[in-house]
Amino acid sequence: MSIAFVFPGQGAQTIGMGRDLAEAYPEARAVFDEVDAALGEKLSELIWEGDIETLTLTENAQPALMATSMAAMAALKAEGVGVEKAAFVAGHSLGEYSALCAAGALSLADTARLLRIRGKAMQAAVPVGEGAMAAILGLGIEETEKLAEAAAEGAVCQVANENDPSQNVLSGEKAAVERAVAMAKEAGAKRALLLPVSAPFHCPLMGPAAEEMAKALGEVTFNDPAVPLVANVTAEVVSDAARIRELLVEQVTGRVRWRSSVEWMAAQGVTEAWEIGAGKALSGMIRRIDKSVATRSIGTPDEVKAASDA
Repeated sequence: MSIAFVFPGQGAQTIGMGRDLAEAYPEARAVFDEVDAALGEKLSELIWEGDIETLTLTENAQPALMATSMAAMAALKAEGVGVEKAAFVAGHSLGEYSALCAAGALSLADTARLLRIRGKAMQAAVPVGEGAMAAILGLGIEETEKLAEAAAEGAVCQVANENDPSQNVLSGEKAAVERAVAMAKEAGAKRALLLPVSAPFHCPLMGPAAEEMAKALGEVTFNDPAVPLVANVTAEVVSDAARIRELLVEQVTGRVRWRSSVEWMAAQGVTEAWEIGAGKALSGMIRRIDKSVATRSIGTPDEVKAASDA
């Protein structure tokens, strides 16, 4: 059995996530306390008792989802399952930071601060209402790329995420992305819908955020990860701290190659993917990418115990 630990991205957030872990495991509670201290605010109160609109703000959702994933990792470790049980770690967009924190490449406090900076920078890069993202369902990656090219008409419109064989996400200038949605059915898509996001992530419009992240990433200590990372932008393994830093900057404007990442891990013999943290979105994608890879969600005390028993 070869296991990959995978970490969810934005969209998985819910009010109350991780609270039962914090109540069941002092080690998980300590994660939330450390993130609160690093940010100088009670993010844990927002996560457990706040409103979903405030939690969903990019600058809150990113560190909150990471904290929940790290709380689940702390609970797993308390049950005797450390990150070294994984052959690889990988994360979807912000989940890449969770993966690196889990693998010891970044400290928890630095990861929380970096994600707060990343969230604010991504939000500020494009004025609200000027960018958009859309999910295109039922088209392969090549057809989706052709659709984006046809809809662009000189504006920015490109694939931001390749999630699974039948789901890709476009990002760019609002008018161009709306054109792509209107053209999608004719191109053979089953469905196309604008996503309720506050900015057009993972496209060249995020250039100012990439510059800000390059500066922020240059100011923190990076270690080589204890477990190799399968990087979003290359869909290949990387273990060198300096190269990881470069790839995290590229990731702000670059494509999240999730389908290719899962295919690469499966080709290396990965038979199980454990989704660490909130939600089950990655597990669904993985099943659609490669049915031979079993999935397990680890976000509650019962799921932690079941995983440690396994």
